Amino acid sequence: MYMEIITHINNQRTVAEIKGEGVYLGGVEDGVDMIGNMYYQGYDCIILYADNITPEFFDLHTKLAGEILQKFSNYRMRVAIIGDWKNTTSKSLPDFIRESNAGRQVYFTDRLENALEKLSQ
Repeated sequence: MYMEIITHINNQRTVAEIKGEGVYLGGVEDGVDMIGNMYYQGYDCIILYADNITPEFFDLHTKLAGEILQKFSNYRMRVAIIGDWKNTTSKSLPDFIRESNAGRQVYFTDRLENALEKLSQ
């Protein structure tokens, strides 16, 4: 599996944009490992792409999104997830995204620029 970390420094925050091929966030332990690795490397925030997250994450009935995002919250690692949210067939996912975006810890967007702007606040 290929994974690349692109560093962005925005408003004195060091942001890790994680790009790659395949699924590298498949469960809670993957999330905890990612948080620890990024923290150890000096990152304040993480940007992920929906294509690299297991589809079960976006099926809110599995509760995987809540469990993983709770770890990000517990460890105070802000995260933005970039994806195409307009064509979702889920009835609850748009509400979840709206609620998350109202806070400061988790942000869903469709553009890198939006993610960087939100995480730099």
